[in-house]
Amino acid sequence: MQRPIRFSHCDPAGIVYFPVYFDMFNGAVEDWFTQGLDIDYATMILQRRLGLPIVHAECDFVIPSRMGDTLTLGVLLERLGRSSLKLRINGEHEGQVRLSGSLTVVTTSLDDFAAVPIPDDIRAAMQRYQAGCEG
Repeated sequence: MQRPIRFSHCDPAGIVYFPVYFDMFNGAVEDWFTQGLDIDYATMILQRRLGLPIVHAECDFVIPSRMGDTLTLGVLLERLGRSSLKLRINGEHEGQVRLSGSLTVVTTSLDDFAAVPIPDDIRAAMQRYQAGCEG
């Protein structure tokens, strides 16, 4: 996914303010579902009432990004559990790694906010994606 770095993303030093990356990561996960897994994220949230709250997040900031750069964010499925998954999200600009983050999310019912097993259709799409990443 391509993410242009905008004026609103930057702090007074002219580099991306680090919390903005986590917002970009969340957008990358939404796009990954819709484009990478072919599962409409909005339908999953609004109609199926399945959420994916982040329970753990970390990031290594390797090189600052500045306004005018375009980051390419790639999603790698590192671990697929019963109700949780761990995603690696790397951000690159012109082939140079700028940041590398990790998100652990849990499939949750939006009716009672309890963890639920990953539904079979979503698990199958994730397994296909994961196999494609390994290839």
